[in-house]
Amino acid sequence: MRCLQTSLFILALVVLLAACEKQNLNRYQSFAFGTLIEIKIRSDDKALADRASASLFSDFDEMHSDWHAWEAGKLTQTSAMLATGEWFTADKAVQDIIKLSKQYSLRSNGLFNPAIGELIQAWGFQASELPRLPPTEAKIDSLLADLPAVLDIDIDGDKMRGRNPHLKLDLGAIAKGYAVSAGINKLRDQGLNHALINAGGDLCGIGNQGERPWRIGIRNPSGEGIMASIELENEECVFTSGDYERYYNHNGKRYHHIIDPRSGYPADKVTSVTVLHLDGAIADAASTALFIAGPDGWQEIAKKMGVRDVMMVDKQGRIIMSPSMHKRIKFEPAVDETSVIITDP
Repeated sequence: MRCLQTSLFILALVVLLAACEKQNLNRYQSFAFGTLIEIKIRSDDKALADRASASLFSDFDEMHSDWHAWEAGKLTQTSAMLATGEWFTADKAVQDIIKLSKQYSLRSNGLFNPAIGELIQAWGFQASELPRLPPTEAKIDSLLADLPAVLDIDIDGDKMRGRNPHLKLDLGAIAKGYAVSAGINKLRDQGLNHALINAGGDLCGIGNQGERPWRIGIRNPSGEGIMASIELENEECVFTSGDYERYYNHNGKRYHHIIDPRSGYPADKVTSVTVLHLDGAIADAASTALFIAGPDGWQEIAKKMGVRDVMMVDKQGRIIMSPSMHKRIKFEPAVDETSVIITDP
């Protein structure tokens, strides 16, 4: 009888803990950066969580407006000033992210290049409605002839100037990472130490979900569903670049938004790259740079960008992973793990 009573008590305690965990997990949703953003905050102080999430969504809306690559805003104003070649005082809303973008671009050997907005525009990815036709070869060749890079941006304190009239900034490969990391830091500063910010599958988390770590899924690039999952360890971000995110088809070929600045065409060796890192901005920029680098060149770029945890799916369906990432990833049963290649970055 005592054993039965003990068992019933333990069962009741487990149910109670699970119910408490669910009760203090506060969820919020909004839309920014062209995607759904979900914030989860584990806290007994719901009023604080409500205020914090509302403040973050306001921040994200402002960042989205300030950093938009083609709608009128502070980034487009900055691009216009850079194109003049004259020194000017950059707006505070864009100063830090431009400086960081320049740093990461140099570390990526220019594969992450936020200065090629004209090239991205030519492919039709600076528009709400995607085109039906890719640009002509002649158009690509003309843009490559004088393609700008971050080295064409001189920075002196809060002043900047451009040295290429074709400079047009596009921060699409770093904006979400920068914003989500900033959001996590803001939550922590308010005493909220258990939270997850998910921006369309790219996310950062702190603390845990309760009795369990935050566990997130990584999309299968070859179709619907999840190919793997990973548990976050206190303070980490997971960002994925894939050829399925923004694309159009023409004559049976997919043209996606991750443009290789060396060729002027969408990178064609990889279908997705996932990066795990403590900093969302680095994870975001690195996932793009490694996607472009491809299976034969990613190790050098990963080292230069300070990235250890990488998973890449190439066009043949091979899963190329760093050893540290392989230790963290849990594949779904449908994944053929014989296709996994483990290699040091």
